[in-house]
This record gives sequence, structure tokens and C-alpha cells, in this order.
Amino acid sequence: MEKIPMTADGYASLERELKLRTSEERPKIIAAISEARAHGDLSENAEYHAAKEAQSHNEGRIQEVEDMLSRAEVIDLKKLSGDTVKFGAHVTLVDEDTEQERKYQIVGDVEADVKQGRISISSPIARALIGKGVGDSVEVTAPGGARAYEITEVRFG
Repeated sequence: MEKIPMTADGYASLERELKLRTSEERPKIIAAISEARAHGDLSENAEYHAAKEAQSHNEGRIQEVEDMLSRAEVIDLKKLSGDTVKFGAHVTLVDEDTEQERKYQIVGDVEADVKQGRISISSPIARALIGKGVGDSVEVTAPGGARAYEITEVRFG
């Protein structure tokens, strides 16, 4: 079974989601199914079908989260250091064409959120950055075309 690298925050977030889905969402959906059943004929009961679909979605996500938690490899970011980019690094880049600065943290797939500056270790930009250091230039082929960046800072913590 392939391990899934993630930060302690990512692991805690998955645990919170699992708790929410099992202790709050599941009982609500069961109550909605019971209420819809009380309305009689299930074949034409839209509330019943909607509740069963919500149940299916919720149970599927519970299984996904449980699987991710069981395969999680939590990486302690406090123990990381160095001057090259690796998992957990905070990287500052400057676009060589526009001089625009961008800051990213390299995290696991399940906790990636570009809007918050967290990019997946398996993303094209992270793969291009791994092993590089301050002053290095990287070219990234992304869906929007090739871009060149210079690494201006690598830090941990």
C-alpha cells in the first residue's frame, strides 16, 4: 500500500472531517431517510431518493478519508531543514517574465490548496522545484504554458 505524505495539520484536518461525517452528517441523513420513508410510496418520493444519494456520497467520502488516514505518512515539519526544496518547504519564487513574486509551501496531495499557497508535491511546479536551491532557475510546463521562475528563498517551519 502506497503511503500518502502529509503534514500534521493535513492529518488533523482529515480527522476532523471524518468525525464530522460520522458523528453529525450520518445521523442527519439517517433521520432524513426515516422521515422520507414515513411519507409512503418510495418509488416517487424525491426526498427519499435525495437522502439515499446523500447517504451514498457521505459513506463514500468516509471510506476515502479512512483510507487516506490509514495510509498517511505524517511528516514532522519541525524536523526539516536545509537549503534545497523538499516536502514541507516554504518557497519564494519570482516569475522571470513578469517579476511577480509567489510564495508556496510544498504539501501532500490531500491538503493542497493553491488559493492558500499550498501546492501538491506531485504538481508540475513542485516536481520542478524539488532539489533546487536559492538562485536556481526552474522552467515549469503548466496547462497555461511554460513559465520560468527564480527561487529567491527556501525555508522550513
